[in-house]
Amino acid sequence: MTAPAEIGTLTLRPLDPSGDAGLLHRWVTHPKAVFWLMQDATPEDVERAYRDIAADPHHHALLGLHDGRPAFLMEHYDPARRELAGLYAPEPGDVGMHFLVAPADAPVHGFTRAVITAVVRHLFDDPATGRIVVEPDVRNTAVHALNAAVGFVPEREIRKPEKTALLSFCTRTRFAQAVAA
Repeated sequence: MTAPAEIGTLTLRPLDPSGDAGLLHRWVTHPKAVFWLMQDATPEDVERAYRDIAADPHHHALLGLHDGRPAFLMEHYDPARRELAGLYAPEPGDVGMHFLVAPADAPVHGFTRAVITAVVRHLFDDPATGRIVVEPDVRNTAVHALNAAVGFVPEREIRKPEKTALLSFCTRTRFAQAVAA
């Protein structure tokens, strides 16, 4: 994965539900992660949630590293079978995505944008991926701006059991145009 030189190196590795649960618990319960909907989760809840993902053939979690240190979380899923099943008309090659950047003591300007760019690039590295689908909370204006910066186009609001979401899509072409700009 490439990132701007001033950001450093971003890589991904499979998430270890037991080994990474403590780290993930700190991330998903941090006030910055309110839209992750795990504010009251215990470490055991987090481990169980990621064990369930690890056992699911249609949902995957990866830990993102910045210069070798854990810095972000990425999930990708089959939106026809998880998260968005029955809420939109999926197309062949659709891949759903979530990402969460760890809270930082000293934020680095441009880091979150570098992360979402690397995550989208990683998903499009798979030739089977036709477009990426996201469904962030409608109130999460910060992530809407990041999504737009890498080529996502909102389609419509949808009601999910836990939130009202902004269904948005990114094609390879839109991504290439956005990151070239």
